Amino acid sequence: MQRYGMTIPFDNVPLHAQREWVEELESLGYTDVWSSEANGADGCTPLVLASVWAPTLRLGSAIVPAYTRGPATLAQCVASLADAAPGRLAFGIGTSSNVIVEKWNDIPFEEPYKKVRDTVRFLRTALTGEKVREEYETFSVNGFKCGIVPEQQPRILIAALREGMLRLAGREGDGAIVNWLSADDVTQVVPHVHAGGPDKEVVARIFVAPTTDTDAVRAMGRFAIAAYLNVPVYAEFHRWVGRGERLQPMWDLWAAGDRKAALAAIPDEIVDELIVHGSPEACREHIQRYIDNGITCPALALLPFGYDQRQAIRDLAP
Repeated sequence: MQRYGMTIPFDNVPLHAQREWVEELESLGYTDVWSSEANGADGCTPLVLASVWAPTLRLGSAIVPAYTRGPATLAQCVASLADAAPGRLAFGIGTSSNVIVEKWNDIPFEEPYKKVRDTVRFLRTALTGEKVREEYETFSVNGFKCGIVPEQQPRILIAALREGMLRLAGREGDGAIVNWLSADDVTQVVPHVHAGGPDKEVVARIFVAPTTDTDAVRAMGRFAIAAYLNVPVYAEFHRWVGRGERLQPMWDLWAAGDRKAALAAIPDEIVDELIVHGSPEACREHIQRYIDNGITCPALALLPFGYDQRQAIRDLAP
């Protein structure tokens, strides 16, 4: 089954007012809804609402940080979601970034690979209802027993960028969640996940702006790209996939404090590679390239670049 998802909640619409939007996703043929957790809604509340509003949709988090909840609290969140929507949860967990973890939450961003690995191992045990007494490398749990045991264990996906985390996602997770990559980059990413075994998912959050106003997309898209690609983990990813030489002028100017020049230094073709835009037909063709290259579920994320989001949901429907 080819999955096809949409990111929720939608921008500039109150959570309580999004019921009809989510219900329509179901009727339009979308199979999944995917939340995130940065500085907007938390990663769980939109999924809880969707579990009731659209009872056939799979619920995914892309992603919840491994650092910002204690192990027991995180297990309770995952177990509650899985219990609310049996068999419909794909819980995505990842490192997040030093900005979110350290600057916003005052938590040291240390040993991210080990932190995610240990958290996945803990969740696998805790969600079975077994009492956990374990000294992991990055934290310890002494005697926690989850009071909710899901009828069906949720899938656990790992947010990944480079080889180590991609292979962890394939080896210890049920697959990977990838982000801010081009359709061509998928061919470099997917084999590392599949090295962990068959039947692994590779979910991609794909940023989409279904509008033919190319100048507007490129102007506003530069802000979105700079906000992410100056974060160290994303910068290293784009060096790894071979985009470093073209992005180096932007990184240098950003580090020097010249934000305006840094934005201008992002080439048009990089915006076109990383943000799907154009007519709805052109967008669907571009999204299909991700699928053809190995993405098992595109999780579309609408960038609010001056078009009707509700119509865009319909225009991009599978």
